Amino acid sequence: MVHCSCVLFRKYGNFIDNLRLFTKGGSGGMGYPRLGGEGGKGGDVWVVARNRMTLKQLKDKYPQKRFVAGVGANSKVSALKGSKGEDCEIPVPVGISVTDENGKIIGELNKENDRILVAEGGLGGKLLTNFLPLKGQRRIIHLDLKVIADVGLVGFPNAGKSSLLSCVSHAKPAIADYAFTTLKPELGKIMYRDFKQISVADLPGLIEGAHMNKGMGHKFLKHIERTRQLLFVVDISGFQLSSHTQYRTAFETIILLTKELELYKEELQTKPALLAVNKMDLPDAQSKFHELMNQLQNPKDFLHLFGKNMTPERTVGFQHIIPISAVTGEGIEELKNCIRKSLDEQANQENDAHHKKQLLNLWISDTVSSSEPPSKHAVTTSKIDII
Repeated sequence: MVHCSCVLFRKYGNFIDNLRLFTKGGSGGMGYPRLGGEGGKGGDVWVVARNRMTLKQLKDKYPQKRFVAGVGANSKVSALKGSKGEDCEIPVPVGISVTDENGKIIGELNKENDRILVAEGGLGGKLLTNFLPLKGQRRIIHLDLKVIADVGLVGFPNAGKSSLLSCVSHAKPAIADYAFTTLKPELGKIMYRDFKQISVADLPGLIEGAHMNKGMGHKFLKHIERTRQLLFVVDISGFQLSSHTQYRTAFETIILLTKELELYKEELQTKPALLAVNKMDLPDAQSKFHELMNQLQNPKDFLHLFGKNMTPERTVGFQHIIPISAVTGEGIEELKNCIRKSLDEQANQENDAHHKKQLLNLWISDTVSSSEPPSKHAVTTSKIDII
């Protein structure tokens, strides 16, 4: 057992989801006082999203973690306007949030070639600066990776999330019979016959107290912020992390997962959610599933069994509840269809909301413009003679 945990620790050590970098824009070039020449502006430092890039690759390639742009050229007789210094680009993976030293968000990079200016170059010397150049901006930035996926798998360790991901997609995550199999986000894609693709993220397993950064803690929770929907995966036979921890039924597992999400960030509970009840191939699974459905349909009848600190403010209303077995394949096709249906419904709702917002803005704009008195220079159509 010790051997396994050591191997897993080394594996996790290869995955990096945050980095601290020093950036500095280039200094401007000197002006040319005698002829009024202007020095070139210093180069800028940009963070640029690149597919197939990882933060580990960035750290390995630039171990000093310093990024400085080029200096602007001096003004001279042959070139009174100095050329701009060379920009510096920091290649990062898609899904990066960039913050400054105070935690203020500078920007996010959600797709290939997105770019953010993080350190501006200094102005070149000119008349206003007495022909002396200005230094470039210095800035410490933090890169924080949050996986972007359509669906994020939520579940305690050993719920079968890795097995499920390998069932529904072409991903090949590590699968074993010890609790913490997944120690870094794994991404897979569900491929449909009409070539529709839906991305699914298997994320490091939650444990009770994850919101307080126990276990994988925030390393897990921050990654589900960018998923469009949540897919809860629970073991029908319940869950027990170790002999020193309390056994939890499937219903208790769902309540505790909900509470962890609520304590970390309440907005996560507003995401559409589905529930996959796994390991339906086990003995007595059917009777336990009927019991679970009764508990989910009447949660208030059972919440009094939980301590106040374990009871979420609101329970999750699952759009679909699908019994599955990642081992035998039972219910997998139905699950894939439900995932697609749920995402399509969400997309339609978002489109409707967007159109309604546009119409409202248009109506407000028309109302404001019609209520404003015409200026004395305005020409109204009633005064125009149309020939």
